[in-house]
Amino acid sequence: MGSVSNAGDYSAPPVQVTFDGLLFDMDGTIIDSTAAVEKHWHTIGEEIGVDPKVILQTSHGRRSIDMLKILAPEKANWEYVQHMESLLPLHHGHEASEILGARSLLSSLVSASFASWAIVTSGTVPLVTGWLKALSIPNPPSEDLLITAESVENGKPAPDGYLLARKRLGLEGEGKKVLVLEDSPAGIRAGKEAGCMVLGLVTSHTLEQVRAAEPDWVVRDLESVRLVKSGKTVTLEIRDAWVEN
Repeated sequence: MGSVSNAGDYSAPPVQVTFDGLLFDMDGTIIDSTAAVEKHWHTIGEEIGVDPKVILQTSHGRRSIDMLKILAPEKANWEYVQHMESLLPLHHGHEASEILGARSLLSSLVSASFASWAIVTSGTVPLVTGWLKALSIPNPPSEDLLITAESVENGKPAPDGYLLARKRLGLEGEGKKVLVLEDSPAGIRAGKEAGCMVLGLVTSHTLEQVRAAEPDWVVRDLESVRLVKSGKTVTLEIRDAWVEN
């Protein structure tokens, strides 16, 4: 794919769209743990003898176990990865923050008793539950709607996680309209391949990188998304999306 022109701005008029379900990525979509993750990978890089800069170039949006299979195969096992990731919120919880608008959107879904949403993340159970607890962020409606690194054989950019979430929500098939909320190109591509519409956030990558992954909308953060109506389906208002001049 060629380069993407960034001639435009975040000024698209508001649109209201109804979905059967919502699938949220975690890091870069609900929370910003960039500073914590960078320090963490520096520690791990020194431990496994790999330059942390090499790890950080490709780690965002991908599972640690997949990175370790390439960089340090002897460490690529779930026991090591879960222990390693359990330490991240424990040691660096104070360095993470919520993405603007994330708490408000998730809280509105909980208040409206909308149950067809899930979190699909490349993090392990200890990492994700640690972050949700550290930042007091709402959990998905049930434990099986927290799709983690351990849940699937292939991590993002493979669509496995999002396909599993659709299955567990009973939203398989083209007739069901599902929205993925993502920040990484790997995750955006995974969502598209899973047959979902995708809202891309420019929180961890450049606008050009996000747009190149071809999401349906591009916004700065989740302050651009508001719950309008909910029942068995949910209607969202998406405003201030990127529009080309």
